[in-house]
Amino acid sequence: MKVNYECGPCFLRQSKDALDVITNDEDFKLDIISEVFKLLAKEYKRGANSNWTGSKVHRLIKELTGCEDPYKLQKKQSNEMALSFMDDVENILKKDDSLETCVKIAIVGNIIDFGAYGLDTDFESLIKESLKKDLKINQTDLLEEALNKHDDVLYLVDNAGEIVFDRILLWKIKSYGMNITLAVKEKPIVNDACMEDALSAGLDEYADIVSTGEDTVGVVYHEFSDDFREIFDDADFIISKGLGNFEGLTELDLKDKDVFYLACAKCPVSANLIGINLGDMFLLKSDYLKL
Repeated sequence: MKVNYECGPCFLRQSKDALDVITNDEDFKLDIISEVFKLLAKEYKRGANSNWTGSKVHRLIKELTGCEDPYKLQKKQSNEMALSFMDDVENILKKDDSLETCVKIAIVGNIIDFGAYGLDTDFESLIKESLKKDLKINQTDLLEEALNKHDDVLYLVDNAGEIVFDRILLWKIKSYGMNITLAVKEKPIVNDACMEDALSAGLDEYADIVSTGEDTVGVVYHEFSDDFREIFDDADFIISKGLGNFEGLTELDLKDKDVFYLACAKCPVSANLIGINLGDMFLLKSDYLKL
């Protein structure tokens, strides 16, 4: 996705949140945010890639502060919070463990996102409310066709915490006899899931976990490692979680792949692109979008 005028305030809010968890030194934060302004003055322009621009902002903050994982504590807490909902999830599954239900549960987890929301967001209330909502766009029937058509799937995860909910969908996908390759970030970026997070959530029980080889916001194809680029290019079937991956993949030509996007619309630009409202949850196949 290309940057929109609304991306600017979001980049700055994310910068502030990151700095607030790194340090209490107001002068130091002022110095860093000044460097963020300089970066955005150069990079934030019509036609720029939003994921790549955001990645540069977060990499700059990590470099200048010397803090490689600003959200380390928040990611751990996110996984713990997500695990606290598993009794509720199990009760839902006892009544209905259909593919559609498992998809919805996985998408509800996408709400846990410090990149899209502020650090003071009441995620527990948002999750409880969303578990009662229906999907605004629901192409589960097409996803099931793909699950019956293919033997292998590449599953792009998004955030820590969210990946605990992904476990339910991964369990369901395995019931179709699928081989699952699950991709995580090589190094921390905001609260995106890395190998440590995925292993702590037990995702290795359902999938072979690989690294994308980079630390970018969502998908930035030219930053993939050679090994992961080969995995990605060879994949005929991709399940993509979260808005960051959605925004990155929609920049690529994926006409020869079955690609499905699962997310909650937390960004007004993405919501407008899809034609839904903020807060709506969706599962759609890539050819649904006429981009």
